[in-house]
Amino acid sequence: MDKLKKIKTFLLDLDGTFYLGDQLYPWSLPFVHACERLNKRFIFVTNNSSQNGNHYVEKLRKMGVTITDEQVFTAGQATIFYLKRYNYPKKIYLVGTPALEEEFSAAGFILTKKDPEAVVLGFDLTLTYEKLERACFFIRQGLPFIATHPDLNCPTLEGPIPDCGSMIALITASTGVQPKIIGKPYPEMIEALRARYGLEDPSTVAMVGDRLYTDIAMGNAAGITSILVLSGETQLEDVDKTDTETRPDVILENLGEIVKAYL
Repeated sequence: MDKLKKIKTFLLDLDGTFYLGDQLYPWSLPFVHACERLNKRFIFVTNNSSQNGNHYVEKLRKMGVTITDEQVFTAGQATIFYLKRYNYPKKIYLVGTPALEEEFSAAGFILTKKDPEAVVLGFDLTLTYEKLERACFFIRQGLPFIATHPDLNCPTLEGPIPDCGSMIALITASTGVQPKIIGKPYPEMIEALRARYGLEDPSTVAMVGDRLYTDIAMGNAAGITSILVLSGETQLEDVDKTDTETRPDVILENLGEIVKAYL
């Protein structure tokens, strides 16, 4: 609890940590109110690139949580930051949802099916065989292959559904090419977060999430406090089987345990 009291900025996962599907967890609003009362910053950091930041702002507003655009950072936004930072071509073939296409277009990228100079894969809920076929064709031609995040499954109220990592596996099986992956837990996500939010003192920042191989691994790689909540994918017995790279600094039942630290 003493470690938690030193934290000034919480990086929060969404699905399995703050809500599940369209249902807000009962401890989430008390957490928000505690942060506001104590002047602590919280930023939602999600690998889900099927939606843009505005979607999450509106979704949370409907749940009774009012935040600004600046308080949401997605793997899609991190991918845009990476492509611009390292001067990737602007003409890309994007395998993604209309929301992701809108985000990339607004950032100045030219989305094309003809003669692109790079292939970008997101969590595409509108995935078709035609998209896969075209992406594989371009990748076999030697175009750079970038993926927004590595998650194999996305949690829903009905159970897990295939996420971007599963789509990566399909394309890699066909082409033999592994993509450059940007989202949690990779350092490119950390770099983008630090650039946008000025996260300078690691001892005052925590990553809170329910997944060992994304949330906790990123927190450990960034040298910040990693907090595992048991409200989502990971169970306590899973921690005993993990290695040091994905072993959390703190294990809590849920976000409500953080609120208790400040009472």
